[in-house]
Amino acid sequence: MNESEPTRPRVPSGVAGLDEMLGGGFPAGHVVLVTGLPGTGKTCLGLQFLVAGAARGEKGVFLSLEEDVAPLLESGRQFRWPVDAAVQDGRLKILRLDPKETRQSLHRIQGELGKELTQLHAQRIVVDSVSLLNMLSDDEAGRRATLFALAGACRESGATTVLTAEADPIHPEVSRDGLSEYVADGVILLGYRTGSDGHRGGLSLRGLTRRRTAHGRTVQPYAIGPNGLSVDARAVDFGGP
Repeated sequence: MNESEPTRPRVPSGVAGLDEMLGGGFPAGHVVLVTGLPGTGKTCLGLQFLVAGAARGEKGVFLSLEEDVAPLLESGRQFRWPVDAAVQDGRLKILRLDPKETRQSLHRIQGELGKELTQLHAQRIVVDSVSLLNMLSDDEAGRRATLFALAGACRESGATTVLTAEADPIHPEVSRDGLSEYVADGVILLGYRTGSDGHRGGLSLRGLTRRRTAHGRTVQPYAIGPNGLSVDARAVDFGGP
């Protein structure tokens, strides 16, 4: 914790147990990376974060590089979240950014997105998934520039932002692109626990790093249930995922 920086207000995540681990939620205005292997609930956590904001009257933007609007809304309905009402009254806006439309997407990220997010008065932003930004550039320098431009656009808006990224299947404690961690103020890792028999036995959540603020570094079990993600913040720390 950097004592020279004023304490930032916290933005509740909407995930039961996670805010307890984080001391009240995500620091306002920070960019938080949520990384994990497929099926660990990254998109669910992001949408749950926005739904929690909508319940507080806050405006949220879901910037999707992966799923279309209809499947995202259907996912929310399956968790019994009032996503349709939030969209209708403007508390939730879903924007589609197609990585296949390379030129248009790059132009939007590098020139227009920050202003667009600011004009929407977004207080919460989710970008799902930044791993697909690799499709927009052929070299590491280009990928790095695009990722930093995207994070910069989110910060420019003043919103609290969640980026999701696929974990490296061989080294699941880091993102597959190896770059996303560098633009984030904090990283949350969603992973699988491995039992003594070598099989996957459950899910675990871990706060790996957090700049300029204190946080718990324990590894806690979580579940994806009928109402979304929930973390058992009071369980005994059982080690790495």
